[in-house]
Amino acid sequence: MITGDGGSVAVVDRSRPADRAWLAHAVRLIEADLQRSADTHLLRFPLPDCFADAGIDLYLKDESTHVTGSLKHRLARSLFLYALCNGWLTERTTVIESSSGSTAVSEAYFARMIGLPFVAVMPASTSPEKIALIQAQGGRCHLVQDPSAIYAESHRLAAACDGHYMDQFTYAERATDWRGNNNIAESIFAQLALERHPVPRWVVVGAGTGGTSATIGRYLRYRGHPTQLCVADPEGSAFFPGWRDDDPTRTGTPSRIEGIGRPRVEPSFIGSIVDRMHRVPDAASVATMRELETILGRRVGPSTGTSVWACLELINGLRDDGLDGSIVTLLCDSGDRYAGTYFDDDWVAARGWDLAPYRVAVRDFLADGRWTRS
Repeated sequence: MITGDGGSVAVVDRSRPADRAWLAHAVRLIEADLQRSADTHLLRFPLPDCFADAGIDLYLKDESTHVTGSLKHRLARSLFLYALCNGWLTERTTVIESSSGSTAVSEAYFARMIGLPFVAVMPASTSPEKIALIQAQGGRCHLVQDPSAIYAESHRLAAACDGHYMDQFTYAERATDWRGNNNIAESIFAQLALERHPVPRWVVVGAGTGGTSATIGRYLRYRGHPTQLCVADPEGSAFFPGWRDDDPTRTGTPSRIEGIGRPRVEPSFIGSIVDRMHRVPDAASVATMRELETILGRRVGPSTGTSVWACLELINGLRDDGLDGSIVTLLCDSGDRYAGTYFDDDWVAARGWDLAPYRVAVRDFLADGRWTRS
């Protein structure tokens, strides 16, 4: 460092070659992991013949096939690269994240890959299966009773250990390159290229951070596609009323559908690029999740149930309006993570959910196209 008085020049040199060498190595590890990973599958959903004959198709982008088992693998990779390239992480940094589960599983994976300790600040209600998955990836879980306290507690822990709070709820929408670079929207359109409707009429997603809806919505506009974006939101979440009333200060209740819905409108949720929102009853989300096991031959998570319920409502509307086209939604994660919660009858009953009428509605619709819910 050279210093001087008065008008003399002062130079401060903060370069740390060792830190830059570690950074380059960490980025290379993460990029190498991406190169080893095949893209996730786009599954054609078996709709009844009456919809196929009407030219209506439904696809599920199967994000459960990521190595950490969920859509959040993409987000975690982007968040780590963003933090590394912003100089927020060094080889001595403890990584802190607030999460309802799946993001923490994926972040724990990347933290261990580059040799950093990881702590997930989570609601105490998080499923035991997800907690076990985080721990299996080398992470530590810090549980809080009040779900709304995870933000402040994450900041406190990061300050206490001189760590870095990743803050997915703020940075999700800016960490991902929405113009392309193998993001989820680009992948969907590439996989639809040879289908009869290569440009979908709708893409349907839930919102947890809002990062996925922001990436897809921006990409649609950037590429000039007429595709519309629908966000499916669980009951009680702040996203739906905040979007409806154009009021980002709206608050709600902690979501009972893990992974989506929030008690506040998160900074990463960009409502101006959302064309439509559906508020989905929690019982409908869980009923649809369970019915999909029969249709797909495998279990899916509750957020997938939320989105597919909204897709069925859209499909019914397309038929009523005499329109054709395709709809794409996400299979966000495997239902195996929820064996002791959403697939447990006693756990569901304790929450007062009556799944029966919604299960009948889904079953009838997928059998012969009858939609019995208003």
